[in-house]
Amino acid sequence: MVYAIVRAGGRQEKVSVGDLVTLDRVPGGAGSTFELPALLLVDGDKVTSAVDELAKVKVTAEIIENLRGPKIVIQKFKNKTGYKKRQGHRSELTKVKVTSIA
Repeated sequence: MVYAIVRAGGRQEKVSVGDLVTLDRVPGGAGSTFELPALLLVDGDKVTSAVDELAKVKVTAEIIENLRGPKIVIQKFKNKTGYKKRQGHRSELTKVKVTSIA
């Protein structure tokens, strides 16, 4: 089984060919492709982590859709002072499909 650990949006994701992964927003529309930088490559028993060998590895992904994450509600409250604050936020996300690891 071949899989790679890639850097995606400040986090690391374990991906293999055909996986659907949700990442932070990536520029581009549905159908466009881009490359993810590999940090580790596992091909059966062979594990590659050397920087010069990983520079040759290309992990290609195709954008399926751009979407927004669930609403996160942030509430702050301090007792006996009348201080209340309510704030919300939705992350901009992109769903991608890994097409090749070469």
